Amino acid sequence: MIRTHLLILSMLALALTSVFSQAIPDTEQLAKWLKRFPGADTNKDGTLSLEEAIAFRKVMTKKAGTQKKGGGAPRTFEVDPAWDGPDFPEHAVFRKSPEEIQAIYQSTLKKGQSAVVSFEKPTDGALRIVGTGHSFMAPGYNTLPKITTASGFTQPLHTHTGGGMTGSTRYKWEQENGIFQFEGKPTPKLLASISNADWDAMMWGPYFNDRPQYYACWIDFCHQFHPEMKFYLSDAWISLHQLDENPVSETFFTEEVLDRLNQERNEGYTDLINTLRKDYPDKVFIMPTADAMTRAAKHFTRGELPGIEGLHKVIGGKERSLWRDQLGHLGPGFERLEGYVFYATLYGKSPELITQKIQFGGDPKFPGPALDKVFRKIAWQAVIHHPLSGVKDEDRDGIADKATD
Repeated sequence: MIRTHLLILSMLALALTSVFSQAIPDTEQLAKWLKRFPGADTNKDGTLSLEEAIAFRKVMTKKAGTQKKGGGAPRTFEVDPAWDGPDFPEHAVFRKSPEEIQAIYQSTLKKGQSAVVSFEKPTDGALRIVGTGHSFMAPGYNTLPKITTASGFTQPLHTHTGGGMTGSTRYKWEQENGIFQFEGKPTPKLLASISNADWDAMMWGPYFNDRPQYYACWIDFCHQFHPEMKFYLSDAWISLHQLDENPVSETFFTEEVLDRLNQERNEGYTDLINTLRKDYPDKVFIMPTADAMTRAAKHFTRGELPGIEGLHKVIGGKERSLWRDQLGHLGPGFERLEGYVFYATLYGKSPELITQKIQFGGDPKFPGPALDKVFRKIAWQAVIHHPLSGVKDEDRDGIADKATD
């Protein structure tokens, strides 16, 4: 994920080092740093002293150069330097004809399996979707088809996913094309279907240190065959690795803190999407899972999530919490919220309008109807208020407003 808190801290450390080597920062500069990094104010007097700034720089410099333990997926890693080059290798699979791509993938499959997944053009408004992603996307990928079924249509969906980094757009591009770390070993699961069947949209899950080119390669390939395709990135919600250390109590997460952590997340994704939109206007959008989870967390602090017992299992120890581990995987029940965000963004309809019972399976008593109702409302509010979701609902009828000239 680009511009993670750790990366920002690294940049701050470098900035402080540069400033200290040239001049003493003035009061205004120290005040700006304090506003962005309140944890630097160690004596909690509301003012960042020069000594506190220097001490903070030392801690963050050390932290930026060391991989945190217990965080699960790696946040620092090597990327093939060829990504900085002008183009991909000549033997990359995406350069081949649709028939050749299909044959390459077919050679990796068992007898009787088809290399191409395709769907007839839907007459019920469904979008034919391909997607990559990891464990942060899995809850939504699982619940989205169940939600659309209750809405009256079947969701055409074809994905190539993996755990952690292996589900990132960069990794999947290398894997499908047989380049870089997969040199000579292509697995064009999505490329075969994209080039040989009709599709309307693509979904992605983000990853640490993402770059625009990791997404642009997918867009260019898809648009070669489907110029009208649109693309949706699910942004990642706040997580504990944004903090210097785990809080001792969930009371740390005030609404102000939650908003600050969420803003840090949004800054990176806003930069990424806006960069892509310069080259692909009206084609790339955010599915605001981060805003949805932040809204849910604030609802919990106000006692408005019936049945939810805690914010973070790692801190509070409660099973029914919003997050269940250090990395930030969703707690039980919240797969519905992610699915609702996906549905609301893709189809421009509030899940509050769905009247049929959604067959989620699992515990029939949890989440209960009251909590499910809150999830639907949160999802729609997150989507219609996010500037990069592509969805507005000015007349508040639960259906996206039609674009006007």
